[in-house]
Amino acid sequence: MTDGMHETKQQPFLRLEGVTKRFGKVVALDNICLELMPDELLVVLGPTGAGKTTLLRTIAGLERPDAGAVHLGSADVTHAAPAQRDVALVFQNFALYPDWPVRKNLEFPLRAPGRDLAAEAVAERVQWAADLLRIAHLLDKEAVSLSGGEMQRVAIGRAIVRRPRLFLMDEPLSNLDAKLREALRTELAVLRRELGTPMIFVTHDQVEALSMGDRIVVLSEGHILQTGTPEEVYRRPASPLVARQLGQPPINLFEVRRVDGQWRTEDGTPIMQAEPGQDATAVLGIRPEDIAPTGGGVEGRVQVVENMGATEILLAAWAGQEIHMIVPSGSGFRPGDAVYPAPDAARAVTWPAA
Repeated sequence: MTDGMHETKQQPFLRLEGVTKRFGKVVALDNICLELMPDELLVVLGPTGAGKTTLLRTIAGLERPDAGAVHLGSADVTHAAPAQRDVALVFQNFALYPDWPVRKNLEFPLRAPGRDLAAEAVAERVQWAADLLRIAHLLDKEAVSLSGGEMQRVAIGRAIVRRPRLFLMDEPLSNLDAKLREALRTELAVLRRELGTPMIFVTHDQVEALSMGDRIVVLSEGHILQTGTPEEVYRRPASPLVARQLGQPPINLFEVRRVDGQWRTEDGTPIMQAEPGQDATAVLGIRPEDIAPTGGGVEGRVQVVENMGATEILLAAWAGQEIHMIVPSGSGFRPGDAVYPAPDAARAVTWPAA
């Protein structure tokens, strides 16, 4: 409460309630509950087969859920046709008409039945989108002559030119090379902020998820495993399965037992102090950047040193298994060197052993 006034809570723009979708015996989405705020970029992260594309198609109205409801604003659109929802879906394949010039590709959604836009309004919208995406110089080129990055800009332009209520992005950058992906994901996040339109961005790429999302939804086999800010999901993953989906190299996982107030691995190596009252056994996770290569009491042995430019990744044999550690470049470590790993207990995460 401020100055006697009640603060109004922002209502979600999109709400999914218990959405389930089956294809025969396969459950693609299982009781999905999800909210998207009016000015939010929500990233859905998951491997192939997680149900990401089915989720977008269900929101867009291209698939009808077997159970549950989809709300856009205050309206229940569960049974509404795609055209009534006014959402734009961008796929990973560019889906352009190759023999048409860029201008005609951008005009196409504006000339759909029921649009009734004057020619001047169409031209104005096309120029606005082209300027925004820096493709105005390509307007008279045939789509077939464009590079992959230019094609994807046109595909995004064809979505924004309609000025829809919601953007749905289905791995739109996955067919591009790494450098172009990096540039376009930054541009796409800035563009969404400028337009002020909510967006759901689907990806299997953890870098895209961590760098773009206001929030991340981790999806696996049709189930939501965790929802939170990138920092929350990275630092406090709800399970080892979530933890392994974020971080490169992957998180170090140890099966541990509490002995004399310490977590110890199966070979007896002490990892760190155990908090009082914790279970007798657990799975303990430590990110590679949170293990120093010196300062511990048990020797390990470097197996591989991978130079990443500003940092190096050490693969070492320690505590009866292989672990990764990230150290500054020029650390001087070589394969065969001794290390004495020292985990940062404050950064560790534990889960029940089951």
